[in-house]
Amino acid sequence: GYLICLTLALGWAFAAYVRRREIRQMKESMKSGNSFAFLSHDINDLEHSKQANLPRVTVVMPLKGFGEHNLHNWTTQITSLYGGPLEFLFVVDSTEDPAYHAVCRLLSNFKDDVDAKVVVAGPSTTCSQKIHNQLVGVERMHKDSKYVLFLDDDVRLHPGSIGALTAEMEKNPEIFIQTGYPLDLPSGSLGSYCIYEYHMMHADDFRTDRHGVVSELQDGGYSDDMTLAAIAGAHKRLITSPPVAVFPHPLASDLTFPRYWNYLRKQTFVLESYATNVNWIMNRALFSTHCYLSLGFVTPYLMAVVHIAAALRLHSKENLLEAAFYPYTGLLLAGGLAICTVVELLSMWNLTRIEVQLCNMLSPEAPPLSLNTYNWCLVFIAMLVDNGLYPVSAFRSHFSQSINWSGIRYHLKNGKIHKIERSKGKGPKFTDLGGKHLYGKKGAPPRLSILGSLSRSLAQWRQPKKFDV
Repeated sequence: GYLICLTLALGWAFAAYVRRREIRQMKESMKSGNSFAFLSHDINDLEHSKQANLPRVTVVMPLKGFGEHNLHNWTTQITSLYGGPLEFLFVVDSTEDPAYHAVCRLLSNFKDDVDAKVVVAGPSTTCSQKIHNQLVGVERMHKDSKYVLFLDDDVRLHPGSIGALTAEMEKNPEIFIQTGYPLDLPSGSLGSYCIYEYHMMHADDFRTDRHGVVSELQDGGYSDDMTLAAIAGAHKRLITSPPVAVFPHPLASDLTFPRYWNYLRKQTFVLESYATNVNWIMNRALFSTHCYLSLGFVTPYLMAVVHIAAALRLHSKENLLEAAFYPYTGLLLAGGLAICTVVELLSMWNLTRIEVQLCNMLSPEAPPLSLNTYNWCLVFIAMLVDNGLYPVSAFRSHFSQSINWSGIRYHLKNGKIHKIERSKGKGPKFTDLGGKHLYGKKGAPPRLSILGSLSRSLAQWRQPKKFDV
């Protein structure tokens, strides 16, 4: 227990150091007179001549359902300040999806400012719906696109995110995938605390099916993350994550425990999907290691409770002589665990504080994020719940080999999807994580003046795409 807590604290401390260094560079650039440091540390990179030569990027966003945070998330994504050619493809499985009506309404407010359209992919038959939507988006992307960014619809982008990712890809052509991490913004419920992404790739890797990227995803693929990671490992390709790749991820305010449980099931279910025998071995190693470490994290706290209860029971007896000779080894162990826990939580708090500061600097136009929304007692309880339930969820996923996600039940056989069952509106009404409506016309956004004002203000941010300084 000591080792696991201190290892987590050390890892978070290193992550905080990397992000703090990025903040320091931005501040130094701003002191040198670069008011656009949130876009680039070097203001010369924002000159019109350099911006005009930036490569074309296609952003593909698979959508499913419509929830409370989607409008804001989508708006931050399409109002990027990337200076090169940029197109956005919102991909849904059908026009009956509430996301279709919502995103069409939103794009109508930006039709003169952004190159964006909605693509109807149809139902998947050989892979997960998300992967199917992604591959259809790749088929429809512009023929001159050099990079494709697969973006989840539940995170918020910073104005300079696409430019920063593209710059890294241009700087190091050996990069196969760039990925990032969400900064989870809990809503207040325990379920939201228990849920604490995106990929940029070369477009030609999909056009030429390099390393079998398309065929592996299309042929029974369930998780794009695990499949792409397996391909990268098999072919010794590079996966990177820039320090600025931290994105606000607001969680649903009505997130219930059953929805959290199915989300956890989804996280463990991905270990049951694999593309090769080596991938299967790696997944089994991850399965075993994660289960062991999760139990190793939770069990010491249970033992500490036993030690404290035994000491209190002993001292409550009338025989003071027996109490005087009670060995205090158990209490010393419990005290050491408490110290390690405090160190761990302080490291997590410090990392979250720095990530909040970084996100605020990267999105100066957005309402500032705050640590005041975090309840650290719930954070600690959520860590115990997460790790306590992880082995249960992992074994459940292993023996069931099926899961219902977003109203679709997927069945695996030999690591690949071999059967897909759709509930046709009779399944859950909400997705398990974001609380998004899955059926009906509830996704059409209400006619609020906030949307109009938000559209106008963010459109102004996007207009000066090419800076002439």
